[in-house]
Amino acid sequence: MRIRFLTSTLLDISRGSGTYVGMHVLARALEALGHTVDFVTPRLLLPVYTAQRLVFNRSLRARPDYDLTVGFDMDGYRIAAGERHVASLKGVIADEVRFESGLTRFTMGVQARCERLHARRAARVVATSRYSGDRAREFYGLERAPAVVPELIDLEEWRKLLAEASDQPHDRFRLLFVGRFYRRKRVDVLLRATAALATRIRDLELRIVGNGPCAADWRALAGDLKLSGAVTWLGDVSRSQLVDEYRACDLFCLPSVQEGFGIVLLEAMAAGKAIVASRAAAIPEVVPHGLLVEPESPEALAAAIEELHQSPAKRAELGRAGAQWVEQFDAPRVARLFLEAVGGVATGLSA
Repeated sequence: MRIRFLTSTLLDISRGSGTYVGMHVLARALEALGHTVDFVTPRLLLPVYTAQRLVFNRSLRARPDYDLTVGFDMDGYRIAAGERHVASLKGVIADEVRFESGLTRFTMGVQARCERLHARRAARVVATSRYSGDRAREFYGLERAPAVVPELIDLEEWRKLLAEASDQPHDRFRLLFVGRFYRRKRVDVLLRATAALATRIRDLELRIVGNGPCAADWRALAGDLKLSGAVTWLGDVSRSQLVDEYRACDLFCLPSVQEGFGIVLLEAMAAGKAIVASRAAAIPEVVPHGLLVEPESPEALAAAIEELHQSPAKRAELGRAGAQWVEQFDAPRVARLFLEAVGGVATGLSA
């Protein structure tokens, strides 16, 4: 089967974030099953991402020579009326935009209107979680619930990378956050929790991977909280550096209040790490065994971190549970689920 993926998501791991990872792992898994996957991406790069997405979509044309077209998020909304078109929502922009402000809120609002058209016009809609499926139906007025196909991880590749990762000897208790710097990620809550713990866990170190619109505000907050010795801002990192960080951390933290799925949770589980996260959005679906806390509460987050700092045995137990749970998200299995979900839309379909 010939498949084309339409996406204006930035095609690198640091800026494209989980959407980039999910698309490319799915493409490789489908190719391993004998299908052909071609990416269609913007040729014109503009300084304003939303403008780039709109221009890219105006350039798209129907291609009946493909058995299936998959448009990710808003991409493909202008040509989605065809019978072989699937809208794959990696998140629900109309849900995400509720947590943003200023220019980010405005531009994401434009994208959400396009994504709504995409979801309503496509022959089939696929979401990454029950939570996202419910939000898509709510915000976009869909008559039919989207099919749920979770995000995926190439466990064979990850385990190889982890085995090859360089050792990072350290004598501190390391917390790790990985994600784009949007308000909904609530890194400010994690910074306040770290400040509360600074006198109780003297060897505490918070390592933050990522960048984005909130970078300046969060760095200023860390300064106000006098966390210069406790927080390491790593910025965007390479794949190998990211694996090193997962391997070396003691605990993975995700205080986000809105996650359509959260591929970083799969990465942390693959690394055998205990997870502390908010009990919000899709997170309980993805990591039900994690130590989940009340959202927006630095106190609750700090208490959970301190509990696991004091109990290496519980950290190990949670890490083992995650390493088992993540097996269901392995790329070959999820690729087959995807093919089942789009059955009846694509021609020449065979897993």
